Amino acid sequence: MNSGHLQRAMLLSEQGRHQEAVAELRLCLAQNTEDSLTHGLLALSLKELEQFDEATEHAQRAIHLAPDEAFGHYALACVMIDRKRFEEARVAILEAIRLEPYSANYFGILSSLELQKSRWREALAAANQGLEIEPENGLCTNLRAQALVKLGDRAAAAATMGEALARRPDDAYTHANQGWAMLHAGQPYKALEHFREALRLDPELEWARAGIVEAMKARNFIYRWMLTWFLWMSRLTPQVRWGLVIGAYLGIRVIRHLADNSPDLAPFLWPLVYAYAAFVLLTWLSPSFFNLLLRLDRFGRYALSADQVRGANLLAGCLLLTLGCLIAYLWVGGELLMLCTIFFVALALPASAIYVCDAGWPRQLMAVITAGLLAALLLAVACFGLAFQLRSVPLLNISLQIIQALPLASLASQFAAIYLTQVTVRN
Repeated sequence: MNSGHLQRAMLLSEQGRHQEAVAELRLCLAQNTEDSLTHGLLALSLKELEQFDEATEHAQRAIHLAPDEAFGHYALACVMIDRKRFEEARVAILEAIRLEPYSANYFGILSSLELQKSRWREALAAANQGLEIEPENGLCTNLRAQALVKLGDRAAAAATMGEALARRPDDAYTHANQGWAMLHAGQPYKALEHFREALRLDPELEWARAGIVEAMKARNFIYRWMLTWFLWMSRLTPQVRWGLVIGAYLGIRVIRHLADNSPDLAPFLWPLVYAYAAFVLLTWLSPSFFNLLLRLDRFGRYALSADQVRGANLLAGCLLLTLGCLIAYLWVGGELLMLCTIFFVALALPASAIYVCDAGWPRQLMAVITAGLLAALLLAVACFGLAFQLRSVPLLNISLQIIQALPLASLASQFAAIYLTQVTVRN
């Protein structure tokens, strides 16, 4: 009786009917509460239903009942991955590999975790180990190609993906992976073909949906240039990325200082400062701006996620406020309206980062930062207006102090945005 429920549960799980699989597995446990395999399978189904606490309990129970069997550790690793607790997942899968060193899928999971941590060479090594065990393993093949792309070996990555597609022409994940490889190679139109095929095979594949959005935006030559930069940056480790950001900022401050103090060099140095400012503005705004263009496209809007739509709407609001202030300034003049125009452009930067941040405290903090900047501007405007109405020097001083602090606060918000968009919230 127990084995019948177990077989039905495994079949239902393969079909993606996890709620029904959970019911069958609970019937199994009702007859034998000490079966480690059932606990492990129940953990895997529960994590698909995002019932993470219970899934963790069952995975740990499976390990407790059979500490020398690899499956419980594998189940715990899978649960920890979905909980975004990657170091705990890595410990669990390494123990599964120690107990069962001839499972290619275990090495595939290890490779995916190394990719998550930007350890490209370690990811490649793990994928290669899996392929030594099972040369046609789909997971390891795809992960090997991803690692090769990150390492800049596009020829080897293309050869790997070509072999994978020849073996599995109907595998959605392989087509999505090939699409991303094409994006890295600067071929958005070919990438679109693979992303479309991936979504035809699996309409719920988020990896392909995210890719098709990038490929559609990359049809514009400006975004295609920016995407090349973003993908190149993604191949660097987080430490190197931060080093480049901080180094570029410090370098441009040195150039500005030289331009201010060296009239002969100023005509050559200021263009560098302006080019840097334009580039930074593009890197921060281009993803949300081109999402906004897709939002206005009758086909592109269906490719965007809910968060991307919300981010595009926020950016549209900031741009409309900017346009309104600019028109008012051109109509009636006034330095305050010009400052508002500049500020709303700057406000678009943190606002566009809100829905790039993970849901949870990073997104909430980014929203608070954006709201704080907006509140500071409104307070400055209110104090400025009351100062002239009441002829109050203290109120005018408060307004001027806030206005003077806004550029520094806006710059600080950008560094906060860079950090918060890289934070992963654990489930």
